[in-house]
Amino acid sequence: MQNEQTSLEQSRRIYARNLSVGLAESEREILEAQKLRYRVFGQEMGAKLPSRVPGVDQDIYDPYCDHLVCRNEDSGEIIGTYRILSPEKARKIGGYYTENEFDLTRLQHLRPRLVEVGRSCVHPDYRTGATITLLWSGLARYMLENGHEYLVGCASISMADGGHAAAALYNQLQDHLSPLEYRVFPRCPLPLEALRNEVKAETPPLIKGYLRAGAWICGEPAWDPDFNTADLPVLLPMSKVDARYAKHFLGR
Repeated sequence: MQNEQTSLEQSRRIYARNLSVGLAESEREILEAQKLRYRVFGQEMGAKLPSRVPGVDQDIYDPYCDHLVCRNEDSGEIIGTYRILSPEKARKIGGYYTENEFDLTRLQHLRPRLVEVGRSCVHPDYRTGATITLLWSGLARYMLENGHEYLVGCASISMADGGHAAAALYNQLQDHLSPLEYRVFPRCPLPLEALRNEVKAETPPLIKGYLRAGAWICGEPAWDPDFNTADLPVLLPMSKVDARYAKHFLGR
């Protein structure tokens, strides 16, 4: 009960702040988002990031991406971000980041309508449902305004316990598996047979949000050694978005 009251109070404080969401409008805002990513992934999670700039998470995909950012309008601070790669920009760079982890051959026919999202993170002081809702609202608006029909990405699970929770979670999510024709295959599979999968695992908030919206899990998790995470391939057809989510995020 104490934890629920604390979470509720945090959400109220977040709502009380003057937050907004939209695409980064300048190189400075993109750089701030990349610094936030470094703080979360590099410092907090201990990921091995490829960037050559100290304190900044940058890779070859960034120049081709739109960067969705959540701002604190009172302080000007970027407090949340999502990286978005459109089908047109994916063609220019030669593919999606997700293809480094999964063989997407069975999604080939979706490419002209397929948007990739990734590098989702939120400043630790703002990690409540209010901030996540705002980012999702901006992402849904992006999909609607640009006429994109499918959203793909990797949903990460910590491997701090060696991968047992990830294996258990995948076992629990069998009801959310995609039809066979949308299955993808990990390039570096998590060794599920060597891990305990009978324990009860808690679904991370981001994955829970995808599933509530109507997303599919498109196959077994991949192991990302740089981030030390197990990544689930997620596909969300916009036509499948739950009606309550459509009304909440898209206003329809």
